[in-house]
Amino acid sequence: MHLREGGGASRTRLEACHEDFTLRAMVLIVHGFPSAVAALRFEWAWQHPQASRRLAHVGPRLRSEAAFAFHLRVLAHMLRVPPWVRLPLTVRWLRADFRCDLCPPPPPHMPLTFGPPPPRAAAPKRRAGPLADLESEPDQDAEACCALCARSFQDEEGPLCCPHPGCRLRAHVICLAEEFLEKEPGQLLPLEGQCPGCKNSLLWGDLIWLCQMGTEEEEENLELEEEHWTDMLET
Repeated sequence: MHLREGGGASRTRLEACHEDFTLRAMVLIVHGFPSAVAALRFEWAWQHPQASRRLAHVGPRLRSEAAFAFHLRVLAHMLRVPPWVRLPLTVRWLRADFRCDLCPPPPPHMPLTFGPPPPRAAAPKRRAGPLADLESEPDQDAEACCALCARSFQDEEGPLCCPHPGCRLRAHVICLAEEFLEKEPGQLLPLEGQCPGCKNSLLWGDLIWLCQMGTEEEEENLELEEEHWTDMLET
């Protein structure tokens, strides 16, 4: 298991060896961590479950248990305990021939996907200058304010926007988080909630990812992602 940066979020990966031990293959990655530090902590606990108090309930590796199967068993339990259970993680199988069910299964907000991560299209950048002013929509001033608290957005913060067609919700991260956490007052990180505008269900991880699209950091991560998968295909 190794840590890898790319695609807008840090991720960990699991490698497996064939029976003849002559070929190593990366078969599974876990991505969607909010930072490299969070991914490193997850990585350490995954490699040292016996030393993590969060995983005290996970039994040691059995004599008849392969290392790959043991690491999958540990992963399945890690995705079900704090602090990782509330993160917007994705479990992605890169090799279909190694794919097997996790027991217990991941929480409903953590999708299971297959194949290499698809390339992400950067959000269109806003043009500045007289032309942009002429093309601005009539309700631009209204969109410059949070729909929940009515305060304006600061230059250094990007609003969270509902991705559903026709919905023009724009809100501060804190405001929308508090809205989503009304039914879970003891938590700090939302999992999902109902859009105050269109009333559709929204995953918190999807909203954060959409908010980060188009930034310089995202563009750098996209370049790292392309280099990574190019190297994987050439080896």
